[in-house]
Amino acid sequence: MTVTKMNLAVRSSALATKFGFLGIFGLVLGISVAVLGFDYSESKSFNFLNHTLSELGTYGHSSFAVILNGGLFFGSLSIVFYCLSSLQSVNSFLGYLFFTCLALTYLALACAGLFPVNVYHLHILALKWFFYFGSLSAICYLLWAGFCGLSIRRWTVLLALIVLISMLTFLYAPQLELGLTEGDRPFYQEMVLQLPRPDLWWPALLEWIALGSLLSWTAALLLTPQSLAQEPAPE
Repeated sequence: MTVTKMNLAVRSSALATKFGFLGIFGLVLGISVAVLGFDYSESKSFNFLNHTLSELGTYGHSSFAVILNGGLFFGSLSIVFYCLSSLQSVNSFLGYLFFTCLALTYLALACAGLFPVNVYHLHILALKWFFYFGSLSAICYLLWAGFCGLSIRRWTVLLALIVLISMLTFLYAPQLELGLTEGDRPFYQEMVLQLPRPDLWWPALLEWIALGSLLSWTAALLLTPQSLAQEPAPE
């Protein structure tokens, strides 16, 4: 009976990991196609320094908005399934908290695809919680790694730090009153600022750094599942 349960757990973990990789692939594919097909700008090309993810998913402005939003929605939900399945392999409060926050992070990203910027208020709300839950995920992971003796890769910690710093900067830099946005509005409310814009537009750059580091971090976790499985069991 015990062996059977262990085999089922291994199979469940393997299936969850496959869904995680499928989600990463869907997200990257959707973003890549939308970037290559983007044509709503004065220069007729997409620039990661001053164009945002929200613009790629704007119906009527972006030719492949439906692909981008579909990739965000279905890709994120696949990773949510991975996170929820991974809850079975942890045995500490911080582990549960980490995977719960990571699942909520991708659920918020899925909502950003389900409600594009054409539905402005719901889209902005989804983006806001994406950054909040992403920051909490990084904090929980760093605490989990530090206090629970996880056998981890240094690069997963480095990526978690990049996620944390970029997301917190995105959320709180406007509060420093540096004039980065008009009236120091939150960055997530600036996703559709009219052209022309600065060549280096901080809301866009920080959003892409945060999203890129989150996807890289998630992929790193998927590539090293044994590190999470080595969490010492409570006595």
